[in-house]
Order: sequence, then C-alpha cells, then structure tokens
Amino acid sequence: MFSSRDAFENDTCPVGDELLGEMYRASEHGLPKLVEGVSPEARAMLALFCYRRSHLHQLALAIASSCTERELVEAGGRVGSTLHALSREPAARMSAGTSSNGRKPITLSTKPLSTFKPFDDELDEDVTDAVTA
Repeated sequence: MFSSRDAFENDTCPVGDELLGEMYRASEHGLPKLVEGVSPEARAMLALFCYRRSHLHQLALAIASSCTERELVEAGGRVGSTLHALSREPAARMSAGTSSNGRKPITLSTKPLSTFKPFDDELDEDVTDAVTA
C-alpha cells in the first residue's frame, strides 16, 4: 500500500492530456463512459490527482465514485479513504462554491505576494570611516 506522502511526491497525471481534457469537458452523463476505459489502478490515481487541484475537485469526486475504497486507499492512503467517503456523499457532489456549469471557479490572488523594506543606499558612518582610514 502506498502512503499519502508517496501519492503527493509522485504527482503525475496517470492519463494523457487529451483524455483528461475530454473528461474535464464531458457532461455528467458522458463522463462514466470515458472513465470505464481507464484501468482501475489508473482511475484511482487520476481521482487523487484531480482531488489535489481545487478546480478539478468535482471531477475527482465523479471519478472516485467509480472506484472501490480499496483501490483509492492503495493509491492514496488516508487521502484515498477520505476521497472515497466524500464521493459517496450526495451533498458533496454539488457544493455551494460551484458555478452554473457545475465546476468550481478558479480564483487568483489580488494581493501582492510579499512586501519588501525599501533599500537604503546611504552607507553607515562607521563603514565610511573605516574605508577612508
């Protein structure tokens, strides 16, 4: 069994970009057809991959609902177990933070990343005296 730490360290998408894009754009009824073509192990890893990205959270829940708890736990440890439980809750499928198309909006920070103290170009008197002496 993999630990949750292993799942985070090996954070690569288990399916190709094209398939992931198709799943992201798929309707609620078209997604199960796309998911059934993915092996159970890759499906569990994909659910965990998506779960770690807030804008793919709903997709993660939909994919995880097609996995067994054992598959999710083997792929992600405690996180997999939690994901399994969340995917079985009807209220979790449509959270209050979703937009009209059922996807969580992507938000960007409007604050500066950090502030810096202004740089003082003047030399200290002690340093100036030591240099000229």
